[in-house]
Amino acid sequence: MPSPDKSSSDRPSAGPPSSELRDLAPEASGVAAIGAAALSLFQSARELYSVFVRTLYYCAKGRREPGAVLQQMYEIGNKSLFFLTVVMGFIGMIMVFQAGQQAKRVIPDLTMLGATYLELLVRDLAASIAALMLATRVGAGIAAEIGSMVVTEQVDALRMCAADPIDYLIKPRFIASLLMTTCLIVWSAAVSFTTGMVTAYSMFDVSPETFMNVSLVDAGDLATGLAKCVAYGAAIPVVSGHSGLSTFGGSEGVGWATTRAVVNSSLAVIVLNMLISAAAFLIFR
Repeated sequence: MPSPDKSSSDRPSAGPPSSELRDLAPEASGVAAIGAAALSLFQSARELYSVFVRTLYYCAKGRREPGAVLQQMYEIGNKSLFFLTVVMGFIGMIMVFQAGQQAKRVIPDLTMLGATYLELLVRDLAASIAALMLATRVGAGIAAEIGSMVVTEQVDALRMCAADPIDYLIKPRFIASLLMTTCLIVWSAAVSFTTGMVTAYSMFDVSPETFMNVSLVDAGDLATGLAKCVAYGAAIPVVSGHSGLSTFGGSEGVGWATTRAVVNSSLAVIVLNMLISAAAFLIFR
């Protein structure tokens, strides 16, 4: 009768682990790689759309917690104020100095420098640059915070308590971002215009009275700038929150989620900028 104790060499092998199978699997190339990337992009777009729709739903019919919204307004708005002030201050000086240098090669008169700069600032520059800066700071913070909750199973605990993470985590950040992004962009435009005015006076002898010319700014420019403020304020928390909720793999996964949030939020700002600018051109031309 054979002995019940067998050596490990006599036992049937269970095969290589799944990680080794993934390493042995051939990587997609050519058309297969393009197809896989397209499917991944389509899946991400579907998930983003789902997060956005559910966020809007909970904004209308979800729970009311003003304290959470106020806390996120402080995190998004107050803590970004100094950063945006410094960035937009230097942007204003650089833009006016470079524009004045180039304009002097064509015409000696710089009386319309302030009017042209203000039109560009209101229509596109202030909203786009400030939103890109917010995508780096706010987007990374949202993804890192939610991603850490995912890897420590706090989000799973919410689901076990029949609570939707969209309602508890993304909705307060969405509302706060809508409000504070608009306020921060208006403040950024004012700072950038002020530093540009100082630069024009010190470098090109353009008086503040001449620089503060609003003749080129019309209702279409204001509507376009406001639409971009709202669109950017909505896109950053939704994209970053989706990146945080899709985190996996521990602390390394949180790092990847943070990077993905910054990249995708910046890309969303650029794409929205193109779409809104094209729509404004067709509407207000």
